[in-house]
Amino acid sequence: MNTLEFEAASFRRLLRHLNQRRTDVQNIDLMTLAGFCRNCLADWYREAAAEQGVELSRDAARERIYGEPFEQWKARHQTPATAEQLAAFERAQRETH
Repeated sequence: MNTLEFEAASFRRLLRHLNQRRTDVQNIDLMTLAGFCRNCLADWYREAAAEQGVELSRDAARERIYGEPFEQWKARHQTPATAEQLAAFERAQRETH
């Protein structure tokens, strides 16, 4: 195995962890604590594909990251952001910018 294979295996494991074991972790919480979320991963995935000359739609990239169509995942797992989550997100945004 080489570095690229290790990185790919780690990425697949991260996706499994987020999409199978931690569907309770909301994107807003990821953004607040880590500065990225599942949608960011989808954007990065799409950008990496574009660098290799492969065009992916936003929906196709999100489906790859979420493991199912985004709207389907959202309906099953995403909850409305609480006032506390929104306040924490706003604080984190001010601190990092």
